[in-house]
Amino acid sequence: MLSAYLPLFRVPGALAFIAGTMFSRVGGAMFGVAVVVMVSSRQGSYGLAGAVSAVGLAVLAVAGPVLGRLIDRHGQRRVALPFVVLSATTGLGVALASGFGAPVWTLFVLYGLSAFLPEPGPMSRARWAHIFRDDPDRLHTAMSFEQVADEASFVVGPVLAVLVSTLWFPEAGLVLAEVLFTVGVVSFLSARSTEPPVVAHADRPAGLAIRRPGLAVVAGALVLTGTIFGANEVIAVAYAEADGAKSLSSLVLGLFAVGSTVAGIVVGARVVRSALTRRLLLAATAMVVLEVPALFVQNTWQLAAVMLVAGSATAPMLITSLSLAQRLVPSALLTEGLAVAVTGILIGISLGSVVGGWAIEAWGPQRAYLVPVVAGALAVAIVAVRYRSLGRAEAVRLSSPVP
Repeated sequence: MLSAYLPLFRVPGALAFIAGTMFSRVGGAMFGVAVVVMVSSRQGSYGLAGAVSAVGLAVLAVAGPVLGRLIDRHGQRRVALPFVVLSATTGLGVALASGFGAPVWTLFVLYGLSAFLPEPGPMSRARWAHIFRDDPDRLHTAMSFEQVADEASFVVGPVLAVLVSTLWFPEAGLVLAEVLFTVGVVSFLSARSTEPPVVAHADRPAGLAIRRPGLAVVAGALVLTGTIFGANEVIAVAYAEADGAKSLSSLVLGLFAVGSTVAGIVVGARVVRSALTRRLLLAATAMVVLEVPALFVQNTWQLAAVMLVAGSATAPMLITSLSLAQRLVPSALLTEGLAVAVTGILIGISLGSVVGGWAIEAWGPQRAYLVPVVAGALAVAIVAVRYRSLGRAEAVRLSSPVP
């Protein structure tokens, strides 16, 4: 099964940018948790810590499509490198401000500036789309590999952030995250041979990527998918604490990621011929169906088992969504289009955390699982209602000539 991924590593120049994204992904997965641990340790307030983290997430959601559009116009290295330097400088400034007891407002400003950064995921996926533009089977494997790498980073990153922040000093997690992210992106950008070419201005289509037929539907479904993720995170902690097993909350979330990682490996190794629109509807349905049993578990161990199974629908949903987003936009808008899709996930995670927290207070942890279940049902509804138009948009793009 893993042999299906070996051709990816044999592509000339690919190993350098794969290694770069591995480091940058782990660093990126550490940011949110590292900031929460740092601020809560220094300021004694989880509410303030969450607010600082939320500002960074909001800026990242805005920055993604904006920087994606600039990258499509001017190239990955030319645009991304200055913003990586800005992010590293202001990110280390956050750590210094926290360590030296600067006013709280400086944390919001500096962390917000540090979040205006290029996301490695869309840039990496854009490279694979260029490399395998004439080989859809290999492209499917590459997109699956990307999702597996994302899932693995969110298994390793948060644990590493908490570990170094508690063993060394509160700012250590953020400092290490900045170092890993910066080194990773710089290494990625140094692999010039695999960077996709910039489409000449005269050949670029007019308008924003989000206005391309079908992309808003995919982004909307991903907002609700992200809502599932965000709600699951806060509800799992609350459920485990109410069950007297708070330490097992990390196991619950870890098994969810493990289930997704394994599913991603399996999906990537298979050659699938069905339309992406059909696969998207099936994946969205699987997400909500496999989440429902969480409403009926009796203890944290049962919840962990349910989340392991529920996680198996996550990677297929994300692989299919991002592959469809890539297919729906012309190559000249590819990074921007993928950034729009990823931004949908980020917005959903933030929304899920807020709504999930409210549901815990109002209904208790058990019934709070209605939030991810309802979010999943709405994702299915969005795709189902727009199924025909989404299928037509996919078919039109498939029949369009590749520039």
